[in-house]
Amino acid sequence: MVGTVKKTGRWLTQSGGPCLYDRSLVWLSISLMVIGLVMVTSASIPLSDSHPFYYTYRDGLFIIGALIIGAFIVQIPTKRWQEWSGFLVIASILMLIAVLLVGHSVNGSSRWIPLGIFNLQPGEVAKLSLFLYVSRYVVLNHEYVQKSFFGLVKPGGLAALMGVLLLFQPDLGTFVVLIVGTAGILFIAGARREAFLAAIIIIAVAVFLLIVFEPYRLARVTSFANPWKDPFGSGYQLTQSLMAFGRGGWFGQGLGNSIQKLSYLPEAHTDFVFAIIAEELGFIGVILILLVSFALVLQALKIARRCINAKQYFGGYFAFGIVFWFTFQILVNVGAAAGIVPTKGLTLPFISYGGSSLFVMATAISILIRIDYEYRLSQLNSGSEPVVTMDNNDNNNEQE
Repeated sequence: MVGTVKKTGRWLTQSGGPCLYDRSLVWLSISLMVIGLVMVTSASIPLSDSHPFYYTYRDGLFIIGALIIGAFIVQIPTKRWQEWSGFLVIASILMLIAVLLVGHSVNGSSRWIPLGIFNLQPGEVAKLSLFLYVSRYVVLNHEYVQKSFFGLVKPGGLAALMGVLLLFQPDLGTFVVLIVGTAGILFIAGARREAFLAAIIIIAVAVFLLIVFEPYRLARVTSFANPWKDPFGSGYQLTQSLMAFGRGGWFGQGLGNSIQKLSYLPEAHTDFVFAIIAEELGFIGVILILLVSFALVLQALKIARRCINAKQYFGGYFAFGIVFWFTFQILVNVGAAAGIVPTKGLTLPFISYGGSSLFVMATAISILIRIDYEYRLSQLNSGSEPVVTMDNNDNNNEQE
């Protein structure tokens, strides 16, 4: 363990010249975690008079846990994730079944398995495991995916199976993330246009029917269209969020000065933390935080393209999966808070309160850092580009 910590420390502190890992991914992720800690603190203080910093302490522990997890994950070779992807998918399916049997229910949804220290949300693990598996699938069946209509059946069926289990919770938001990420990877892999369009049409019809025939989902859509029609009923959460945006103006009311968090806006520290950001930091703060978030996505996109060009397909496809995953969640979370899209209950990556989301996203970014590291190391070994060399012990360890 000491050796792992020392090695990780060298990765984070070495300076000068090109490097064997993407520093920007590390610091952008940490920056978003710190922003999240500050905003969760601000949004959650009114929730408890006796312990005003309860959520601050827990979020801080989650961040420490995420950093520790990341320090270990970056040591695992990418090929191991490719080998383990099938087992991870099976484990995710079992957890999705278990949460229906022993899950902890909040606001009518059973999405969490209580583990004492924190509540595990299997839907978050399902995203990571499915994207790893689909990335492996398209690498092993590249021509089949490109030439055959049935090349989409296996990954699509697996996503549908997980989706059905998620809908029993119910969790339509995570279901849509799984579909978007899976479809995105298959599209990048060059799936047949006819098969891809047919799958998209089937999914769109299925989502439409799921909304129409479920009263609470239909109420969300109708209230999104005109929240002011029932501002104290189905449109309450959205109207309170829009008031937060309206009060924010250009420069905000100042950190800690939100009124909407004073028991007016439900889930102010989780799904609607962006509304508190808009109220306290204003338009300028919103833009800056979005720039940091999308800078992280842009770095992932650059890594994905480099890996595909270097024929490191598994890492490239998984990196694209992260791009679709993070981008979609950012757009939906921000859009829901601003009244642009219906509410879906998706977290804002690295900022919203929640241990499961933070741990899984930290794992995904750590795998991405490892993918980029292996790409740079391959370029070093081939002499394609200059990079900072490691000491002899590190070189020996990597060759092993």
